[in-house]
Amino acid sequence: MPIYIDIHSHVNFKAFDEDRDTVIKRALDNDTWVINVGTQVDTSRSAVELADKYEDGVYAIVGLHPIHTSASYHDEQELGVGGVEFTSRGEIFDKNVYREFLKDPKVVAIGECGLDYFRCTPETISKQKEAFIAQIGLANEFNKPLMLHIRNNPKDKTKDAYKDAIEILKKYPTVRGNVHFFAGMPEHAKSFLEIGFTLSFTGVITFTHDYDEVIKNTPLDMIMSETDSPYVAPVPYRGKRNEPVYVSEVVKKIAEIKNLPIDEVAQAIIANAKRVFWI
Repeated sequence: MPIYIDIHSHVNFKAFDEDRDTVIKRALDNDTWVINVGTQVDTSRSAVELADKYEDGVYAIVGLHPIHTSASYHDEQELGVGGVEFTSRGEIFDKNVYREFLKDPKVVAIGECGLDYFRCTPETISKQKEAFIAQIGLANEFNKPLMLHIRNNPKDKTKDAYKDAIEILKKYPTVRGNVHFFAGMPEHAKSFLEIGFTLSFTGVITFTHDYDEVIKNTPLDMIMSETDSPYVAPVPYRGKRNEPVYVSEVVKKIAEIKNLPIDEVAQAIIANAKRVFWI
């Protein structure tokens, strides 16, 4: 078994086209397993293809990101220049396409899916909820966990993506999963933990104390580590392209905040990932 695991990475993104295998090998050589996450059909397919290149230690998650359910901001690190055409039209979630991906034993969850209110309108929120509910249905069909993406707009206090997501999930009590890149309030964390969802944290916790309280109050058996690479590299790599091997810095910071030995935290996170994702 590995020492560390990055449960949410995007080495399948365009940002890694020049050195993808080198990045994966560096992680594996440093006892770090990697789960790469899709955001729509193309990146989900590439996550599966990448996982299948390696016998052990590399897995995939497939799904439709809420921002890709309608016309959305385009990120060249994700889809590349050619992705402009895709993001301009959005994607309608096709269960049959994703069912084919889910037949691969290296696919361990569905997502990243959920609600993103950072840039939204009533119409786009409706589309996000429709795709989210469809993916919950698929998760239950295949008995897979969800990888949730939940984000608020800090300038708009009238909407709460965390609260709305919890209300939806409570209607489907058999579904399980993880809240990726948790950035909510302590009351949000409490609500997700109460319905059995784990919380994962990124390198952001190495350069802000905003989430210390949540981390302190999250039981060790309900917490996980991720990079969300290529984004938000942790200290001491801040400003560089992030990659899975840096997840050790996230684990070290979690251990520091919880005042626990690093080895104990690392072992608990591995056990949590095995339990949630059945790997």
